[in-house]
Amino acid sequence: MGCSGPTSGAVVTSLKFLVVFLISLAFGCGYESCPKTKDGMINVHLVPHTHDDVGWLKTVDQYYYGSQKDITPVSVKYILDSVIPELVKDPTKRFIYVEVAFFWRWWQEQHDITRNQVRTLVHNGQLEFINGGWSMNDEAATHYNAVIDQMTWGFRKLNDTFGECARPRVAWQIDPFGHSREHANLFAQMGFDGLFFGRLDYADKAQRLKTKTMEMIWKGSDSLGKSSWLFTGALFNGYSPPRGFCFDIFCDDEPIMDNPRLHDYNVNRRVDEFFKAVKDWSEGYSTNHIMMPMGEDFNYNNARTWYDNLDKLIKYGNARQTNGSQINLFYSTPSCYLKSLNDVGQTYTTKSDDFFPYASDPHAYWTGYFTSRPALKGMIRESNNFLQVCKQLGALTDRDWTPGPEGDVSKMREVVAVAQHHDAVTGTAKQAVTFDYQQRLSEGIQDCQEVIKYAYQNLMPTSKSSAAPPELIFCPLMNTTECPITETSTQLIDNVYNPLARPVSKYVRLPVTSPGFDVIAPNGQKIETQVIPIPKPVLLIPGRKSSATYELIFRADLPPIGFKSFFVIKNASVAERQLSKPSRMAKKAFLGKGKFLLGVDRNGRIQRLSHNGNVLDVTQDYVWYEGHPGNNSEFEFRASGAYIFRPWHEKPHVAQPQGNPIVYKGPLVDEIHMNFGFNVSQVLRVYKDKPEAEIEWLVGPIPIGDHVGKEVVSRFNTQLDTKKTFYTDSNGRQLLKRERNFRPTWNLNVTEPIAGNYYPINSRIAMNDGKTFVTVLTDRSQGGSSLKDGQLEIMIHRRLLYDDAFGVGEALNEEAFGEGLVVRGKHWLQVSSSAEASAKNHRLRAQQAFMDAQISFTPTSLSFQEWKSRYNMEYSALQNPLPYNVHLLTLEEWAGNSRDSLLIRLENIFDAHEDPELSKPVTISLKDLFSGFSVTNVEETILGANLRRDCLERLTWNVEKDNGIHSSNNTAGEAAQQDKDSSKVTLGPMEIRTYIVDLEPRQ
Repeated sequence: MGCSGPTSGAVVTSLKFLVVFLISLAFGCGYESCPKTKDGMINVHLVPHTHDDVGWLKTVDQYYYGSQKDITPVSVKYILDSVIPELVKDPTKRFIYVEVAFFWRWWQEQHDITRNQVRTLVHNGQLEFINGGWSMNDEAATHYNAVIDQMTWGFRKLNDTFGECARPRVAWQIDPFGHSREHANLFAQMGFDGLFFGRLDYADKAQRLKTKTMEMIWKGSDSLGKSSWLFTGALFNGYSPPRGFCFDIFCDDEPIMDNPRLHDYNVNRRVDEFFKAVKDWSEGYSTNHIMMPMGEDFNYNNARTWYDNLDKLIKYGNARQTNGSQINLFYSTPSCYLKSLNDVGQTYTTKSDDFFPYASDPHAYWTGYFTSRPALKGMIRESNNFLQVCKQLGALTDRDWTPGPEGDVSKMREVVAVAQHHDAVTGTAKQAVTFDYQQRLSEGIQDCQEVIKYAYQNLMPTSKSSAAPPELIFCPLMNTTECPITETSTQLIDNVYNPLARPVSKYVRLPVTSPGFDVIAPNGQKIETQVIPIPKPVLLIPGRKSSATYELIFRADLPPIGFKSFFVIKNASVAERQLSKPSRMAKKAFLGKGKFLLGVDRNGRIQRLSHNGNVLDVTQDYVWYEGHPGNNSEFEFRASGAYIFRPWHEKPHVAQPQGNPIVYKGPLVDEIHMNFGFNVSQVLRVYKDKPEAEIEWLVGPIPIGDHVGKEVVSRFNTQLDTKKTFYTDSNGRQLLKRERNFRPTWNLNVTEPIAGNYYPINSRIAMNDGKTFVTVLTDRSQGGSSLKDGQLEIMIHRRLLYDDAFGVGEALNEEAFGEGLVVRGKHWLQVSSSAEASAKNHRLRAQQAFMDAQISFTPTSLSFQEWKSRYNMEYSALQNPLPYNVHLLTLEEWAGNSRDSLLIRLENIFDAHEDPELSKPVTISLKDLFSGFSVTNVEETILGANLRRDCLERLTWNVEKDNGIHSSNNTAGEAAQQDKDSSKVTLGPMEIRTYIVDLEPRQ
């Protein structure tokens, strides 16, 4: 089969494929459909487009149908209804569309006549899909796993519906508020030839316009080399047209009136004004091509108004060429602009860092959204975790099951994909829209629960004919220690599923009303337990409805991609022994018993860490900045808000310890419960055999009785000489070096010394002095910095009283149950004596944090022996665990040659040179991977699963180098070894390889 897409990726009928093929032969698509340009002229690529947020000021549904007109009268449905007929009428017209979440809704409503028209438009290049993800995801607060998923789901819909002609060639990230290096890498692995974006720091932009370096080659990964390089262009005016040339029905700009009999005839003046804009824009770019986006947020509700005026601009502007004009206007697309640049053969500079933090003016650093709405951010991360479990278990069980209206993985895929949108996970949507995102996530979780229930019903019974399908119960409020079944049952089954492809141990904590329980492992042995009272601040969380006052703790050692079931039964005789008694701090103390020790002072605050003999003096405080109460009338009066972090004063307030800390020690965990001012509390924990301190923080309600907004930070202080440097992760993968008050590409004018040094943290922030390495890992996306040598700080909650005037129109003042929002989360503090040990610790811990084991419960009245005789208590889908440096990133059902096809991604999680062994290439056999079935056919694809890997040909670019010019590579996966056996997968450092495989049961 040719390179029209992976053979396992399309589910359209053969007849439809034939129609698509004939259309593409007749018209051509992709670069072949691009308009001709003119040498010696400024070629102006006019790009009609709309930017349609999947939720922001209105919900996804409201934006689609156009309800809530008092907020904004736009409707995505009518944008597409309006554009398609205009394109059908005139084959020279072009339009690009981005958000597949909206397009797919619209597509499903269309008659076959309209669908065939759209297929023709796609296959002659008039309608082009750009980016192609389910949403235009944020780049700061998103995890790479969720980014890959949401892009893949959009690609799949396009590929299944239109074939290869709909495969996006360009990433179009025009509205996110800063851009990450890992995204450049991921986009390159997805086969994109280029990336265009709209927002970059105002000072960076000024420098690039001056030096004509608005376009560059972005080096996305040191480990992956040239295969990660991506042409990248910053747009002159964001994604907006030149000032004065918005022709949407909601714009106030003057239309082009070309009837000379009218008193308001304005063609000559309007063309002059437009040509001035063309010349202004062209001065910032290095070729004779410029791209002008002709559209804005939710534009083209009446496409005719736009196209009518653009037709006139093109007609009357190009007519001047007969009088010597050197400007050539025409309809185009970003990919056609990109191809024109490639044809010129220009040489480009390179970039290896990222575009964070983004500032739009000297006092507007968009670093607040790194933390805004921390509860939503936590829910999105947990939902993605649950989605991976749902997909895995759906793939591993009986694929003859046809899901009904309940229990479909697709809904969860789509709601998690929408949540990655740059106004969702960022926390920059209105409160009502945020509630809608949360409700959608909750509904998706319920659907996935049905999939998981079905999977357990297939995997647990030892004999399906004799054992009744087990009931499965979930406790979604475990973060507030609520779980009705554990609070009321005298015996139950606790099922713990590990979605990682290596064994892990998890300390399970179950809410109970009293101590006195035995926990029996699958081998029949009672395992060690401990009971600790729930901290009082947790008991007082607003809205908590639970009778539990204790937590039962035990260690679950779990198989790879599998579960263990633990038999939990009431036994009052062990209550006294099991319960950890409280003790008050009278002097300094240590938590832990093994190689990791946490020293605390008499107030319960961290004082010292010791790991394998490496001792570090470290203290921790909770501090809060006063949010700036500006009125936004001038730059200097910019307020701190949902987008912007701007402290009113540089020196923060310190939350002082309150009361006496309480210490609990036991065989599994030592922990200290302590309270601070401003409704901050925490639990410090050191688990047996865990080389880290777990810090469970609880913040809220943040008091605002003094009418001052507050931004709460957890700060760690050491004496390390870190020389102004620290490190933050890029979307959970690479670690990037940061330097305080410094930017690699321009001389920074320090106007906001705190906010201007904040960076996004998706999984970890770190520092070192060459001898001691300190890492803090997070359970959600947050912002953080190192404002002094030896210091790290992470913002964990924000409550503000003023809007920052960037569109959302509301102060970030979240409430729940009539009070300020209370948020609970975790950090993990690690110390290592070498770079290799630090990398191994933080990579494996970060991986387990975002792919945490999932817990469910089954009520039973059977004895342990009766249960074990009827049900499997242990299961693993793998024949053998994968090596520690290999992660099974994706395991899900896929439409393929047969019903039994899976999409599989394998990833080497270590960067080059991080570890002498774990950074080496590693080979895995797909045929020997699974225990229950064999792989019969293997097809490798690019990262987005929408093209066979051997079919990918990317554009080649000339890149500046110290000793001359060289070309970027046009192949995918330079770092990978090309395996002779298609079932053997060799993974170089930081490499992800994607496969569609067919299966058959093992005999």
